[in-house]
Amino acid sequence: MIDTEEPAGTALLLAAAPVGKGRLTDAVGVLPALAAVPPGALTGTAAATLVELADPLDPQAVLTRLRAAVAAPGPLSLYIAGQLHLDHRQNLPHLALARTAPATLRYTALPWHWIAGELKLRRPGTTTVVVDLVADAPTWQRLATDRGLLALCHGVRVYGRVIAPPGRRTLASPDYLKACAAIWRSGARPPLAALHEQVLAQPGVAGDALLYAADFTPAPAPRPAAAAPVPSARPAPDADPLPSILAAANSGRHAEAAAAAEAWEQHAHRTHGSSSPQAIHWLEVRADLARLAGDPAASCWLWMVAAESRLARQQTRDDPEVEAAVDRAHHQWERLRDADSARALGPALVALRRRVPGRRRGALEMVQRRLERWHDTTEDVVR
Repeated sequence: MIDTEEPAGTALLLAAAPVGKGRLTDAVGVLPALAAVPPGALTGTAAATLVELADPLDPQAVLTRLRAAVAAPGPLSLYIAGQLHLDHRQNLPHLALARTAPATLRYTALPWHWIAGELKLRRPGTTTVVVDLVADAPTWQRLATDRGLLALCHGVRVYGRVIAPPGRRTLASPDYLKACAAIWRSGARPPLAALHEQVLAQPGVAGDALLYAADFTPAPAPRPAAAAPVPSARPAPDADPLPSILAAANSGRHAEAAAAAEAWEQHAHRTHGSSSPQAIHWLEVRADLARLAGDPAASCWLWMVAAESRLARQQTRDDPEVEAAVDRAHHQWERLRDADSARALGPALVALRRRVPGRRRGALEMVQRRLERWHDTTEDVVR
């Protein structure tokens, strides 16, 4: 007997923006409207699973939920409301999350290429991405000359808009997605291309915006047989990649080392799970590589994430591995000379020190006093 029942779809709603003055859009304001839509309307299937991520804090946690959605067998629809920023080192777009600040962007925001990389694993023609995004000024300028900055992969359908940054003290609204939700709640189920046109016909939606309307893109033609083969991203299974990564870092090839460690961390996530010892090991390797690269802010944050990951695995607060991670985060924070970075990372380190006092007498009080001095220095400058 052949089962012809249509597989259920999955709709992942991701709405995020920084908490505080860095917020450019009321991203989560669209979630009630989308959640009121029958899930099947969001995926174009008779049945669907709905997953909401409202102002998530950690990019690794978002990546874990995205991977679960990517692994689902039926159609996947990803709805993203939020704001885009470029990191200052690689000039790559990132989706800001709740804890994102300019000084901590590279490790508190979700790299756009992470989303693209996960969607490549989907069967072509089964994935739809709908975006309603605000770009900060540098990202907006870059998008004006490089529309491919947000490219995903072949076989993914992309609709939506990216708008320019709003004026000072003004929050943008995800009106594109709100208009989609209103049409769906009316009972209408137009094809996505027709829905896109209906939404753009509404006042203000298509204003100062870059519009995306790309249906499923066919796969590129195969390369000629004589084309050089692409080398494998991973060494042989019995090879230990760490020595070559450290050798690259010690010779000054920090970007190469960091990219390799990140690839191995993602491999560990897929193979062993996001909270596995293998994944935490590569997270700690990345933290140490950031130290070697002279980036104490990134190193501090990654060590804190590693400590939190170990605590989440029920390791105790006096476990030597937990204490070592917190001590290293503390040490890197003390090396900061940038006030914005120190103030952005300080509260999280204080909270972590309260949970893991460590064996260094007065460590918590030292962080608190130093953080107060950073704030006092800023007030003096303002005055």
